[in-house]
Amino acid sequence: QVQLVESGGGLVQAGGSLRLSCAASGGTFMRYAMGWFRQGPGKARELIASIRWAGDGTYYVDSVKGRFTISRDNAKNTVYLQMNNLKAEDTAVYYCNVVRGVLVLNDSWGQGTQVTVSS
Repeated sequence: QVQLVESGGGLVQAGGSLRLSCAASGGTFMRYAMGWFRQGPGKARELIASIRWAGDGTYYVDSVKGRFTISRDNAKNTVYLQMNNLKAEDTAVYYCNVVRGVLVLNDSWGQGTQVTVSS
């Protein structure tokens, strides 16, 4: 299994930016696509962005397109999520995990990182 540690969340005003990081260990990180998920209050966890293992293909859910950018550094076993022009509806706990399409391949989840956007 891959162990995941998310960081970089915080409290930010609407229109602001944050950069999340996800450090992976215990597996062959660079062979897998990675995804960022979020779970807002009272909502199910959803996949919002993913990136192929070589970094040459990305996916974004419509609600974050043009505002969020996913990237990865395989040498550091880390995936990032740059979030710009944040909105109140982006408030959620953010997680990363190993994915194939919309499927989560890793049973273990990290603790997540809280993002709170004040309007």
